[in-house]
Amino acid sequence: MKEAISSGIILFNESNKTRKYLLLNYPTGHWDFVKGGVEFGENHHQTASRETKEETGITDIEFVDGFKEEIEYFFRANKENIHKRVIFFLARTNSINVILSHEHLDFTWLDYESALKKLTYDNAINLLKKSELFLQN
Repeated sequence: MKEAISSGIILFNESNKTRKYLLLNYPTGHWDFVKGGVEFGENHHQTASRETKEETGITDIEFVDGFKEEIEYFFRANKENIHKRVIFFLARTNSINVILSHEHLDFTWLDYESALKKLTYDNAINLLKKSELFLQN
């Protein structure tokens, strides 16, 4: 079985005492966070930053110290089973303008409750719950 590793960011913006999370709509139809494959010579933070810039155009990110979560799942692509691990970080941005890459169909900034309803997969929902709890404490 092929192994794949990626890094991603649960990106949020706070303005007017409201926290909103960025969700991306992937071509398969699901809503999820920014993420992408680790390239040779990169650490996970570098990958997460690069992917955020490539997928959203956002470069002003500030990682929240102490938050790091790993998820794993299996999927099939090109007649091959793949075991994927994704390391997620939590980061804030002052930007709200998104320049969407060709890799996605749409994006949205949503408050916590709305984002919970919009996310497609349980592992993403759990990441959002952990993120919100972490930021509240």
